Amino acid sequence: MPQSKSKGEIIFETPWFQILSLRLPGLDQPHYSIQAPDCVVIVALNPQGHLLLVRQFRPSIGMVTLELPAGHIEAGETPEEAARKELCEETGHEADTFELLASLSPSNARFTNRVLVFFAPNVRLASHPAYPREAGVDFAFHKGRIRSLLAKKDFFAAAACAALFAAAAKGKITI
Repeated sequence: MPQSKSKGEIIFETPWFQILSLRLPGLDQPHYSIQAPDCVVIVALNPQGHLLLVRQFRPSIGMVTLELPAGHIEAGETPEEAARKELCEETGHEADTFELLASLSPSNARFTNRVLVFFAPNVRLASHPAYPREAGVDFAFHKGRIRSLLAKKDFFAAAACAALFAAAAKGKITI
C-alpha cells in the first residue's frame, strides 16, 4: 500500500520525518502536517496463545513503555518484509505467517503515513536470526487477558492499542 504524500513545502526535515506547510484557499495560516515513513505493528502470539510484547525506553516521554513490536518500513521493503525484520530485531522471534489485518492512520489530521497491522501466529525464537537484536529492547509474553494489558500504565501507545482492537475485530484475539 503506497504512502500518501502531501503536496506541501518541506519546512523542516529530520532523518525520521519532515514537517510540511500547505497553503489552502480561504485560510490565512498554512496547514502543517508531518510526513513520515509508513510503519508496521505486529500482533504476535506464541503457540500457547501468549502475546509477544517489547519493553523499551522512549526518550520523547522519558520512560520505559510496554508495546507491540513495531517499526518503520524502509525504502525498498515490502510491509511484510518490514514486519518480519522488526519482529526479529526487537524480539529475536520469527513466524511463518504474517497476515495483514488493517491499514490505519496514526492521525489523519496531521500525519501522512499509515500504520499497517500484521498478525503473526505461532512465533518462536529464531534459531538462526536473519537480523541482529536491537539494543535496549527486551521482550516479554503477556499471559493474561488483553483487557488486563490495556489497564497497565506503561501500555498506552495508540498504534499498539489500535492493533489489538483490529486483531480482536478480525477474530485473532479476544479482549
